[in-house]
Amino acid sequence: MRMPPGRTHCSRLAGVRAAATAFAIALTAPAATHGATGSNQIYTCTDATGRKLTSDRPIDACTSREQRELNADGSLRRIVPPTPTSDERAEIEAREREAVAERARRQEAIRRDRNLLARFPDEAAHRKARAAALDDVRKALRLSEERVALLTAERKPLLDEAEFYVGKPLPGKLRSQLDANDASTEAQRTLGQNQQLEIVRVNRLYDAELERLRKLWAGAQPGSLGGPVGPVAATGPASSARK
Repeated sequence: MRMPPGRTHCSRLAGVRAAATAFAIALTAPAATHGATGSNQIYTCTDATGRKLTSDRPIDACTSREQRELNADGSLRRIVPPTPTSDERAEIEAREREAVAERARRQEAIRRDRNLLARFPDEAAHRKARAAALDDVRKALRLSEERVALLTAERKPLLDEAEFYVGKPLPGKLRSQLDANDASTEAQRTLGQNQQLEIVRVNRLYDAELERLRKLWAGAQPGSLGGPVGPVAATGPASSARK
C-alpha cells in the first residue's frame, strides 16, 4: 500500500532529525568522557629557556623551578616549590633533626623544672636538702682529719725509735712502718682536700639551683629558663681510710 506524499515527507524529516541527534551525541561523547575522567588541575610554569608550559600534571621540565597549580577556572590553588637538590635535601633533613633535638631538649627542661618544683616547693625545703648534702661531706672530712691525727700519733714512737739509728741503716721492719705511715697520711690528706673541694662544688650547685627555683616560684614557666641546672651528685662518706 502506498503512503500519501505528505506522510512520506514527514517520515523522512524525522529520520534526518534522529540521525543529526545521534551525530551530535557522537561528537560530544569524547568531551563528556574527558570531563568525567580527566583532571581538573592545571600546572603551569616557565622553563629554563623562557617557554611557558602547561599540563594537567606536574611538569618534569620544571622540577627545578616553581610551578603554579591552578583550578579548572584558572584561579590559583597553590604554588609547587622546586624539587630540592641532594644538598638542599641534606640541609633540610639536618634542620629537621635539629628541630627534633631542640624540642626534646625543651621537653627535658620542662620535665626537670617540674621535678625541681615538686622536690622543693619552697626555700625552706631547698635549704634543708643543702644542709643534708653538706653534712654528709663534712662528716667524711672529719673522719679524714681524725685519721690523719691518728696516723701522726702512730708515727711519733716510730720516729723515736729511728733516733737510735742516726747515721745507720734503719731496720727493714721500721723502715716499712714509716713508709706505710707516710703513704696513709698522704692519702688521707689528699682525700680531705677533695672533700673540701666537694663542699665548694655542692654549694655552687645548690646556689645555681636556688636561683632557678626563685624564678620558678615567682611564676616563670618550666622550661623557659634555658638549659637545666645539673643535679647535685649524691654525696656520702668518703671511701674508708687506708692503713
